[in-house]
Amino acid sequence: MKKTKFLIAAAIIGVSSIVAIAADHIDAPAVTGGTNDITDFYAFQGQNTSNLVLVANVQGLLSPSSTANATFDENTLIEFNIDTNNDNVEDLVIQATPRNGIMYFFGPAAPLQTGLDSTILTNDAAGSVEITAYGQNAITATENGMQFFAGPRDDPFFFDSGQYNAIIDGMATSFNNPGNDSFAGTNVLSVVVEVPKSLVGGSGTINTWVESKRRQ
Repeated sequence: MKKTKFLIAAAIIGVSSIVAIAADHIDAPAVTGGTNDITDFYAFQGQNTSNLVLVANVQGLLSPSSTANATFDENTLIEFNIDTNNDNVEDLVIQATPRNGIMYFFGPAAPLQTGLDSTILTNDAAGSVEITAYGQNAITATENGMQFFAGPRDDPFFFDSGQYNAIIDGMATSFNNPGNDSFAGTNVLSVVVEVPKSLVGGSGTINTWVESKRRQ
């Protein structure tokens, strides 16, 4: 079995029984704008209520012109971590890594090691999907009871940063309804996997978080 080691670069953490959302569009200068910079993590029940959907967004604040040239970094592994016994240690992982325009998925399966280092679970291939190009209809794939997508999407995160700054500066006391979406017109690169709940803990409560890790 070929083993490729990745080390953690960034992480967003969430807790999921039905829905979890975490967002982080503004990182430290050394990370912001990097190809492995995570902007959002979503975990929610699928339209098929027997399924769980996990979404990782990277490379935020992409303009339409820069989106057309944006690509997933082939030296980056995106890893969805699933804790089934509430000890805050991953019991299962679903991994996604790109190669030559294809996003490959592995798991859910027990990681070869927990913590900051990861090795691709080449013996637990789940499926793959062609990465959707900007402006193209979404390409999805279904394999082994799971569904996959990878490609650019409109940034779903809403935040009125102008009003936030006014509140911080003492010029306002509350947000407007509706506010101004500071992220309108910007895009992200999304990795989406829909997995049967029976493969990741059944009907019980799970903790889940996502990490991006660079090849070492």
